[in-house]
Amino acid sequence: MEAVRKILIADDAPMFRELGALFLARSGRVITATNGSEALELTRRERPAVVVADLDMPGLGGDGLCLRLRDEPELRETPVILVVSGDLAEDRARAVRAGADDVISKPISRMSLIQSVNRFLRGGPLRGQARVSCETRVQISNGAGERWGTARNLSRGGIFVESEAPVASGTEVALEFALPDLPLRLAPTAQVIWLRARNDISPPGMGLRFLALDGHSARQIDSYVYERAESPSAGPVASAGGSR
Repeated sequence: MEAVRKILIADDAPMFRELGALFLARSGRVITATNGSEALELTRRERPAVVVADLDMPGLGGDGLCLRLRDEPELRETPVILVVSGDLAEDRARAVRAGADDVISKPISRMSLIQSVNRFLRGGPLRGQARVSCETRVQISNGAGERWGTARNLSRGGIFVESEAPVASGTEVALEFALPDLPLRLAPTAQVIWLRARNDISPPGMGLRFLALDGHSARQIDSYVYERAESPSAGPVASAGGSR
């Protein structure tokens, strides 16, 4: 009989710990911590299959916890989902730079939390985040100037853009684009993770991972991807990379 996998939730707010435990009760055995230091000790002792931690906690926050886990050889592969509060775009960038495997914004969507955790609990090779087709013009800016491209697919963590003038891998850029059929224009920063060379059937392109992204925009992307990924007509699309 397969052992029930453990899910560690770390947050200084009792309501979030209780809500998270309720949402994830069917996914595994939930254990909780009230701060990052307690979560670190529990991870060492209990070896949870995934850690869900609030970015801002007294003492050792979620980003510090993630960095500490990445420094320990026996724990560095533990998946970490960081939860960001409020709408500050830079909070998400902090979480990504700390090594978070996924980032979720409060107020927590039950389905986003369950899907994110279950992605790391599946047996076999880890699959990427749900990704949907998305055709929209994207403005790309960095110190070298501005260029344009066309987004081809989108996930909660990143976007794939075809462009005749791709940016070097590792470069951080500012993006501006609108989701199809929605009036809101999004303006995240992102990092180029990988490049696709021109071939006989496709122009060059680049997979970008979102960095700074305000909470409202993150929730708009969550909803857009979730609604279309769940549609019966939604088919598989090429992975654009961005988070594991």
